[in-house]
Amino acid sequence: MDQLLEMAGIVSDIIWGPFVLIPLLLGVGVFLTIRLRLLQLLRLPHALWLALVRRKEDSSVEGDISHYQALSTALAATVGVGNIAGAALAIGVGGPGALFWMWVIGIFGMATKYSEALLGVKYRRTDAKGEQSGGPMYYLKYGIKGGFGTFLGVAFAVFGAIAAFGIGNGTQANTVAQQVSSVTPLQPWVIGLVLMILSGGVILGGIKSIGRVASGLVPIMIIGYVGICLLVLIANWQALLPAFQLVFTDAFTGTSAVGGFAGAGVMLAIQMGFARGIFSNESGLGTGGIAAAAAKTKEPVRQAMVSMTQTFIDTIIVVSMTCLVIIVTGVWRGDEAEDGSLLTSQAMTEGLGAISPGFGAAGAYIVAASVAVFAFSTLLGWAYYGERCVEFLGGRKLVLPYRLVFIVIIFIGSVASLDSVWLFSDIANGLMALPNLVGLLLLSPVVVAESKRFFGHPNWRDPDAVMDDVRS
Repeated sequence: MDQLLEMAGIVSDIIWGPFVLIPLLLGVGVFLTIRLRLLQLLRLPHALWLALVRRKEDSSVEGDISHYQALSTALAATVGVGNIAGAALAIGVGGPGALFWMWVIGIFGMATKYSEALLGVKYRRTDAKGEQSGGPMYYLKYGIKGGFGTFLGVAFAVFGAIAAFGIGNGTQANTVAQQVSSVTPLQPWVIGLVLMILSGGVILGGIKSIGRVASGLVPIMIIGYVGICLLVLIANWQALLPAFQLVFTDAFTGTSAVGGFAGAGVMLAIQMGFARGIFSNESGLGTGGIAAAAAKTKEPVRQAMVSMTQTFIDTIIVVSMTCLVIIVTGVWRGDEAEDGSLLTSQAMTEGLGAISPGFGAAGAYIVAASVAVFAFSTLLGWAYYGERCVEFLGGRKLVLPYRLVFIVIIFIGSVASLDSVWLFSDIANGLMALPNLVGLLLLSPVVVAESKRFFGHPNWRDPDAVMDDVRS
């Protein structure tokens, strides 16, 4: 087992090292940002308006859920343990500078997410049950002609179906069980059983059930968590400006908590920032294209704008809240630097304690509750991603068996020893990202052409505008 873990560590270091995914993720994001002319920033206000204010759907077009439910499903899958434990781990190991690199990958990742969603809608297909199936496996196969595109599509689907049990299942269930059992008398198996039953009831209902639950749950959990973090930042406002200074200076000096101020160099901050950032917002993994493909829409660009707000909300808002709470309270320098959930819990306890000792005592319970809700929503989103991958590989007949196995793994993950689950999740994420990023580069002309067509229309800001004349 030790040899296996050692080999896995070597593979992870190669994939997430300075010569593979780090330059590829950043390079693709920069490339798409240039080709799209900073679209993710210039169109962000309108995209947020479409996503959060105007949520009307067109029931006359193909799709399974509204564009808001598609966004909520994507947010449900990404706003999970990575936003609490993963972000904290990045700061604990890579130092405050890791947050800067999470911002970098988040901003450029918005262009990546935009492109994934656009292609997901454009190349989607209708499955045997009449539901929409889309995502990298489809736009790789049908957008890139020949055997190479098929190979990339199959590779993504295989890695995606497997990765769902790690990033979207094992890490989530195990963290919930450990976190909740640490503040309550409940045993991990009891927590796992409850989580399995609740998740199973939604997952078995398919994307419409997942979309309904996500659209109701996601706004409450994000607003609640961000609100609590803001309380901590307000209570510790004097440390806020120095915290931002640390973020920017340490991004280029490599200060880390592990090993003291000697640190492990700038590369560790970059590596942790990119790895944990992509674990959190999933830009580059292609999963956003799977959720977007289920939306009721006839316009790929409009759904792409809605989808790119997921990365903004996830990384620029939620992840930043977690990291800033940890930095302003100073707990990132402590002995718990390599335990993400414990680090966030300690930060909440100390931060809220600055308001009142009673509030401080509630810190651990707040983090436990946040982890439970965040992880529950992630289980729902990734169950859908996994089933779309197996549906691509073997047809609709594999969907129900996959759902059942996924539900059982929730319980197993909650009681098993998963000390190295983050390591294997990073590997699985990397293997998913590679074919998707190659495909995005090859299909970038399609993304640019669709964007020019849409934004060239005089009424593109009007969601009710008829776009058929532009398509002709």
